[in-house]
Amino acid sequence: MLYSIGQVAEKLNISTYTLRYYDKEGLLPFVDRDESGRRVFKDADFNYLETISCMKEAGLPVKHIAKFIELCLAGDKTLEERYDFLAEQEADLEDQMAALQHTLDFLRWKKWYYKHALAAGTEDANYIPGTTETRPELKEEFNGLIDHGFDSKEIGLIDK
Repeated sequence: MLYSIGQVAEKLNISTYTLRYYDKEGLLPFVDRDESGRRVFKDADFNYLETISCMKEAGLPVKHIAKFIELCLAGDKTLEERYDFLAEQEADLEDQMAALQHTLDFLRWKKWYYKHALAAGTEDANYIPGTTETRPELKEEFNGLIDHGFDSKEIGLIDK
């Protein structure tokens, strides 16, 4: 079956502008044109479009995505290059996710910290007396909950 740019945009829930941009940037070399010069998409094109969309969501630069599509279109001789490319992207995403998880865990610790302050009616309850340093046992309590299998999100739901 053949699809117009509007039909593809609707099916993928993206704008026709986005598809035209992808084409201009070299991401759609697989798309044919009809006798009037309009883009004509085939069922087989949706696999490439899904790949492009996923890579965009992962934050890959357009040039990298275009290179990957080029490798795909080159056939089996580029299988190893494609595999290596995806392995590298996977490692990069895992690093980004780990960094985000660390940030999220810290924010949840601070949320838990403030939950204690709210319960006490003052942030001073979290401090070593006479300082603005957090009582070590408070952080130890939080870490102890983590060590006992609670994740940082669950800990935020625990009432004292």
